[in-house]
Amino acid sequence: MDPITAAALAALAGSVGSEAGRQAWAGLTALVRRPFRHGTVPEPTTNVLPRARSGELELAALQEDSTDLNRAQALATALHVRAALDEDFRLRLEEWWQRAQVAGGEVHNSVSGGTQYGPVIQGRDFSNLTFHMARGAEEPDRE
Repeated sequence: MDPITAAALAALAGSVGSEAGRQAWAGLTALVRRPFRHGTVPEPTTNVLPRARSGELELAALQEDSTDLNRAQALATALHVRAALDEDFRLRLEEWWQRAQVAGGEVHNSVSGGTQYGPVIQGRDFSNLTFHMARGAEEPDRE
């Protein structure tokens, strides 16, 4: 699995305005909120060792400020530690990360073929768009 970096998490948190970003963030949120199983690692019997965190607090903190790389690093660390302790979480995190990378791919827009006389939209993941155009609109006069 490619490592989930702080920069990637910050970019994801900052992309929740797009449909793909919202879906990826919702998937990560659902995954982090699953019960923490701790795998076969025994629970600490003393208060000397800190318990691993689920990642919920770090997720909420990054959602609050997606530009803070320290928050993104805290979430990345929490995810990696939890994945090391919880095999089921690790497998689900790997699946989520593969889907998130595909959904967050780059966009390359190109308009060609002459002058466009109608709406031309460039971007990615549009939804709920409406165009109001007059019927029978003719091509403008060319001089």
